[in-house]
Amino acid sequence: MSKANLLDRRQVVSALLANRKDVVAIGGLGASTNDITAAGDHARNFYLWGGMGGAAMIGLGLALAQPKLPVLVITGDGEMLMGMGSLATIALQKPSNLSIAVLDNEAYGETGGQTSHTSAAADLVGIAKACGIADARAISTLAEVEAFAKAVHDVSAGPRFANVKIDSASVERILPTRDGTYIVNRIRGDLGFQPI
Repeated sequence: MSKANLLDRRQVVSALLANRKDVVAIGGLGASTNDITAAGDHARNFYLWGGMGGAAMIGLGLALAQPKLPVLVITGDGEMLMGMGSLATIALQKPSNLSIAVLDNEAYGETGGQTSHTSAAADLVGIAKACGIADARAISTLAEVEAFAKAVHDVSAGPRFANVKIDSASVERILPTRDGTYIVNRIRGDLGFQPI
Protein backbone atom coordinates (compact mmCIF):
# COMPACT_ATOMS: atom_id res chain seq x y z
CA MET A 1 0.00 0.00 0.00
CA SER A 2 1.16 3.52 -0.70
CA LYS A 3 1.18 6.44 1.71
CA ALA A 4 -2.27 7.32 0.36
CA ASN A 5 -3.44 3.84 1.44
CA LEU A 6 -3.93 2.76 -2.17
CA LEU A 7 -2.43 -0.24 -3.91
CA ASP A 8 0.78 -0.14 -5.95
CA ARG A 9 -0.01 -0.83 -9.62
CA ARG A 10 3.00 -3.07 -10.19
CA GLN A 11 2.17 -5.19 -7.14
CA VAL A 12 -1.41 -5.54 -8.35
CA VAL A 13 -0.40 -6.70 -11.85
CA SER A 14 2.28 -9.02 -10.47
CA ALA A 15 -0.32 -10.60 -8.18
CA LEU A 16 -2.81 -10.96 -11.04
CA LEU A 17 -0.21 -12.78 -13.16
CA ALA A 18 1.76 -14.62 -10.44
CA ASN A 19 0.23 -18.04 -11.12
CA ARG A 20 -1.07 -17.38 -14.62
CA LYS A 21 -0.79 -20.93 -16.03
CA ASP A 22 -2.61 -20.67 -19.40
CA VAL A 23 -4.09 -17.17 -18.94
CA VAL A 24 -3.97 -14.87 -21.94
CA ALA A 25 -3.34 -11.32 -20.68
CA ILE A 26 -4.41 -8.31 -22.74
CA GLY A 27 -2.89 -5.01 -21.75
CA GLY A 28 -4.69 -1.76 -22.34
CA LEU A 29 -3.09 1.35 -23.73
CA GLY A 30 0.07 2.61 -22.05
CA ALA A 31 0.71 2.04 -18.38
CA SER A 32 -1.16 -1.24 -18.00
CA THR A 33 0.81 -2.73 -20.91
CA ASN A 34 4.02 -1.52 -19.25
CA ASP A 35 2.87 -3.10 -15.96
CA ILE A 36 2.23 -6.46 -17.65
CA THR A 37 5.67 -6.32 -19.25
CA ALA A 38 7.26 -5.45 -15.89
CA ALA A 39 5.61 -8.57 -14.42
CA GLY A 40 7.39 -10.62 -17.11
CA ASP A 41 7.14 -10.78 -20.86
CA HIS A 42 5.21 -13.87 -21.91
CA ALA A 43 4.06 -15.44 -25.17
CA ARG A 44 0.44 -15.05 -24.02
CA ASN A 45 0.72 -11.32 -23.38
CA PHE A 46 -1.15 -9.27 -25.97
CA TYR A 47 -0.03 -5.65 -25.89
CA LEU A 48 -2.12 -2.84 -27.34
CA TRP A 49 -0.50 0.20 -28.90
CA GLY A 50 -2.78 3.02 -29.93
CA GLY A 51 -6.02 1.12 -29.40
CA MET A 52 -7.47 3.21 -26.59
CA GLY A 53 -10.88 1.97 -25.52
CA GLY A 54 -10.44 -1.37 -27.28
CA ALA A 55 -8.89 -3.68 -24.68
CA ALA A 56 -12.16 -5.07 -23.32
CA MET A 57 -13.52 -5.75 -26.82
CA ILE A 58 -10.31 -7.47 -27.89
CA GLY A 59 -10.63 -9.54 -24.73
CA LEU A 60 -14.22 -10.39 -25.64
CA GLY A 61 -13.23 -11.50 -29.14
CA LEU A 62 -10.45 -13.71 -27.84
CA ALA A 63 -12.66 -15.15 -25.08
CA LEU A 64 -15.35 -16.06 -27.59
CA ALA A 65 -12.81 -17.58 -30.00
CA GLN A 66 -11.05 -19.58 -27.24
CA PRO A 67 -13.79 -20.45 -24.69
CA LYS A 68 -11.64 -22.94 -22.76
CA LEU A 69 -8.87 -20.42 -22.07
CA PRO A 70 -8.97 -17.85 -19.28
CA VAL A 71 -8.70 -14.35 -20.76
CA LEU A 72 -7.70 -11.44 -18.52
CA VAL A 73 -7.91 -7.83 -19.64
CA ILE A 74 -5.80 -5.45 -17.55
CA THR A 75 -6.53 -1.83 -18.40
CA GLY A 76 -6.88 1.61 -16.87
CA ASP A 77 -9.82 3.72 -15.82
CA GLY A 78 -9.36 6.17 -18.69
CA GLU A 79 -9.52 3.42 -21.30
CA MET A 80 -12.48 1.75 -19.59
CA LEU A 81 -14.35 5.05 -19.53
CA MET A 82 -13.69 5.44 -23.25
CA GLY A 83 -14.94 1.90 -23.93
CA MET A 84 -17.86 1.73 -21.48
CA GLY A 85 -20.20 0.40 -24.14
CA SER A 86 -18.08 -2.74 -24.29
CA LEU A 87 -19.39 -3.73 -20.86
CA ALA A 88 -22.93 -3.94 -22.25
CA THR A 89 -21.76 -6.11 -25.15
CA ILE A 90 -19.74 -8.34 -22.83
CA ALA A 91 -22.76 -8.80 -20.55
CA LEU A 92 -24.92 -9.67 -23.55
CA GLN A 93 -22.41 -12.21 -24.91
CA LYS A 94 -21.70 -13.71 -21.44
CA PRO A 95 -18.17 -15.05 -22.06
CA SER A 96 -17.66 -17.24 -19.00
CA ASN A 97 -13.86 -17.19 -19.44
CA LEU A 98 -13.38 -13.39 -19.52
CA SER A 99 -12.14 -11.28 -16.61
CA ILE A 100 -11.46 -7.54 -16.64
CA ALA A 101 -9.27 -5.78 -14.09
CA VAL A 102 -9.29 -1.98 -14.22
CA LEU A 103 -6.33 -0.22 -12.62
CA ASP A 104 -8.07 2.91 -11.36
CA ASN A 105 -5.79 5.76 -10.34
CA GLU A 106 -8.54 8.30 -11.08
CA ALA A 107 -6.37 9.98 -13.72
CA TYR A 108 -5.78 10.01 -17.47
CA GLY A 109 -2.15 8.96 -17.22
CA GLU A 110 -1.40 8.87 -20.95
CA THR A 111 -2.48 12.44 -21.62
CA GLY A 112 -0.90 14.29 -18.73
CA GLY A 113 -2.51 13.05 -15.53
CA GLN A 114 -5.78 14.98 -15.71
CA THR A 115 -8.38 13.87 -13.18
CA SER A 116 -10.66 11.18 -14.60
CA HIS A 117 -14.39 10.82 -13.98
CA THR A 118 -13.81 7.94 -11.54
CA SER A 119 -12.54 10.50 -9.03
CA ALA A 120 -16.06 11.91 -8.83
CA ALA A 121 -19.37 10.34 -9.82
CA ALA A 122 -18.42 7.61 -12.33
CA ASP A 123 -18.72 4.20 -10.66
CA LEU A 124 -17.28 1.56 -13.00
CA VAL A 125 -18.45 -1.31 -10.78
CA GLY A 126 -21.98 0.10 -10.79
CA ILE A 127 -21.84 0.53 -14.57
CA ALA A 128 -20.64 -3.06 -15.07
CA LYS A 129 -23.45 -4.35 -12.84
CA ALA A 130 -26.05 -2.18 -14.57
CA CYS A 131 -24.88 -3.61 -17.91
CA GLY A 132 -25.48 -7.13 -16.58
CA ILE A 133 -22.08 -8.30 -15.31
CA ALA A 134 -23.15 -9.88 -12.02
CA ASP A 135 -19.62 -10.49 -10.72
CA ALA A 136 -18.45 -6.88 -10.57
CA ARG A 137 -16.45 -5.80 -7.56
CA ALA A 138 -14.44 -2.95 -6.10
CA ILE A 139 -11.01 -4.01 -4.89
CA SER A 140 -8.88 -2.12 -2.39
CA THR A 141 -6.63 -4.78 -0.79
CA LEU A 142 -3.95 -7.10 -2.12
CA ALA A 143 -5.84 -10.06 -0.62
CA GLU A 144 -8.84 -9.14 -2.80
CA VAL A 145 -6.54 -8.91 -5.83
CA GLU A 146 -5.18 -12.38 -5.09
CA ALA A 147 -8.71 -13.78 -4.74
CA PHE A 148 -9.69 -12.23 -8.08
CA ALA A 149 -6.55 -13.70 -9.68
CA LYS A 150 -7.63 -17.18 -8.56
CA ALA A 151 -11.14 -16.63 -9.92
CA VAL A 152 -9.71 -15.76 -13.36
CA HIS A 153 -8.86 -19.46 -13.85
CA ASP A 154 -12.51 -20.50 -13.51
CA VAL A 155 -13.63 -20.42 -17.14
CA SER A 156 -17.22 -21.35 -16.27
CA ALA A 157 -18.26 -18.49 -13.97
CA GLY A 158 -17.53 -15.24 -15.81
CA PRO A 159 -17.62 -12.67 -17.03
CA ARG A 160 -16.14 -10.92 -14.06
CA PHE A 161 -15.07 -7.32 -13.51
CA ALA A 162 -12.87 -5.70 -10.87
CA ASN A 163 -12.12 -2.04 -10.32
CA VAL A 164 -8.83 -1.87 -8.41
CA LYS A 165 -8.01 1.43 -6.74
CA ILE A 166 -4.30 2.12 -7.19
CA ASP A 167 -2.05 5.01 -6.28
CA SER A 168 -0.98 7.55 -8.87
CA ALA A 169 2.77 7.09 -8.42
CA SER A 170 4.82 7.52 -11.55
CA VAL A 171 6.78 4.33 -12.25
CA GLU A 172 9.47 3.47 -14.77
CA ARG A 173 8.14 2.49 -18.17
CA ILE A 174 8.99 -1.08 -19.10
CA LEU A 175 8.17 -1.15 -22.79
CA PRO A 176 7.41 -4.35 -24.69
CA THR A 177 7.88 -4.67 -28.41
CA ARG A 178 5.72 -2.44 -30.58
CA ASP A 179 5.87 -4.84 -33.52
CA GLY A 180 2.20 -5.73 -33.98
CA THR A 181 2.87 -8.59 -36.39
CA TYR A 182 5.31 -10.16 -33.96
CA ILE A 183 2.87 -9.80 -31.04
CA VAL A 184 0.00 -11.36 -32.99
CA ASN A 185 2.07 -14.21 -34.41
CA ARG A 186 3.69 -14.98 -31.06
CA ILE A 187 0.37 -15.40 -29.30
CA ARG A 188 -1.09 -17.33 -32.25
CA GLY A 189 1.90 -19.67 -32.16
CA ASP A 190 1.57 -20.23 -28.42
CA LEU A 191 -2.11 -21.09 -28.92
CA GLY A 192 -1.24 -23.56 -31.68
CA PHE A 193 -2.13 -21.49 -34.76
CA GLN A 194 -0.06 -20.68 -37.82
CA PRO A 195 1.35 -17.16 -38.27
CA ILE A 196 -0.64 -14.75 -40.40
